[in-house]
Amino acid sequence: MQTTISARHCEVTESLQERAMAVTERLAQLSPHALEATVVFDEGPLAHTVEIRLHARGRKVLVGVGEGTDHRTALDRAEEKLRPQILKAGRGRSRARRAPTGEA
Repeated sequence: MQTTISARHCEVTESLQERAMAVTERLAQLSPHALEATVVFDEGPLAHTVEIRLHARGRKVLVGVGEGTDHRTALDRAEEKLRPQILKAGRGRSRARRAPTGEA
């Protein structure tokens, strides 16, 4: 899976980039259909923000945004928000729907 890391209004250290790569690899293991991930670090006047966008097969884009006092905390929160989305998308519509049985 290809991962792109970018920064807006801030500098991202090498260790933080490696951590972002590790997070996206963990998320990619949950989704066999993941094609590409984008991690955007942003720094505002009040909080640090991290947005993780995971592009999956079937034109699906899952997005997790996290805020925190530093980028590391924001990255962890973004991962926490994206993980349930990936698990839900993985279930998909593969389950057979049960037909209604008779009339009441």
